[in-house]
Amino acid sequence: MSVTNVTEKKSVSNGQKRNNNIVRLILEGRAFFALIVIIAVFSFLSPYYFSLSNFLIMASHVAIFGILAIGMLLVILNGGIDLSVGSTLGLAGCIAGFLMQGVTLNAFGVILYPPVWAVVIITCALGALVGAVNGVLIAYLKVPAFVASLGVLYVARGIALLMTNGLTYNNLGGRPELGNTGFDWLGFNRLAGVPIGVIVLAVLAIVCGIVLSKTAFGRWLYASGGNERAADLSGVPVKRVKITVYVLSGICAAIAGLVLSSQLTSAGPTAGTTYELTAIAAVVIGGAALTGGRGTVRGTMLGAFVIGFLSDGLVIIGVSAYWQTVFTGAVIVLAVLMNSIQYGRRVKTS
Repeated sequence: MSVTNVTEKKSVSNGQKRNNNIVRLILEGRAFFALIVIIAVFSFLSPYYFSLSNFLIMASHVAIFGILAIGMLLVILNGGIDLSVGSTLGLAGCIAGFLMQGVTLNAFGVILYPPVWAVVIITCALGALVGAVNGVLIAYLKVPAFVASLGVLYVARGIALLMTNGLTYNNLGGRPELGNTGFDWLGFNRLAGVPIGVIVLAVLAIVCGIVLSKTAFGRWLYASGGNERAADLSGVPVKRVKITVYVLSGICAAIAGLVLSSQLTSAGPTAGTTYELTAIAAVVIGGAALTGGRGTVRGTMLGAFVIGFLSDGLVIIGVSAYWQTVFTGAVIVLAVLMNSIQYGRRVKTS
């Protein structure tokens, strides 16, 4: 073989490697690139889009989906799915609204008005309980995750409707003489100009990122999601991990319900309808594999911002709500397609 042929083969090989690296960069960074494109396009189409105040407003909208998506990421990393998060969000808001309106104790002839911190704790405990029901059904009773969480979706939504009789709790700001003011702090207050909901999202994302990358639980989660049987044989407490991720997902849904109710200063039984699909979309757009074991908090946050900034951008330029649904669906399908390409390539090259 001549020196010329060897050189040509090396150059072809180097070219293929460069092409593979470019493709990998595009696939792995697709959510980031998509977000940049969305910002650039809508900034060109509307003079009101590219401003700090608008970005902060859009980020406060994203916070709801982002908090839900963090819990959903944990579940999907475990190879599961949680369709009940939207209904849990709605139920959590109704519980908070019920407590803020006052709890009547007929036996004692008094009405209790719990402070806001107690309302938050009780609501998060409720979210954890809903998640625990999902986890037990799936981990111990072997009910498929799709079926279990779908059933819990209907139960949670039904309880919210029964509690409120289909009505909405309004004026949740509380009254100073009752000692229960401050509920609207989550929705309306800002810290250094940043909405509190966005700060809550950032704190949860940072904590979740540290847990996934620096703790034994994070390693167990990736291992059980990648190959549950192998993880079980390796000593990973698979069932405990499964229940924990659903409990955490329920807590995230409850926190999202608190933030949303605080932003609206009202809570209704239909709040959060279809939000579970938006949360799943954010996780998928962020590059997580629905089969489990692959995904990052960073990617999920980018996915949530892609959906939020796209939806708000379409509203700003006056696009019909029907077309907004079409565009969002197209983005989700494209993200799933790119996931298939990305992980399919990994399987082939491994």
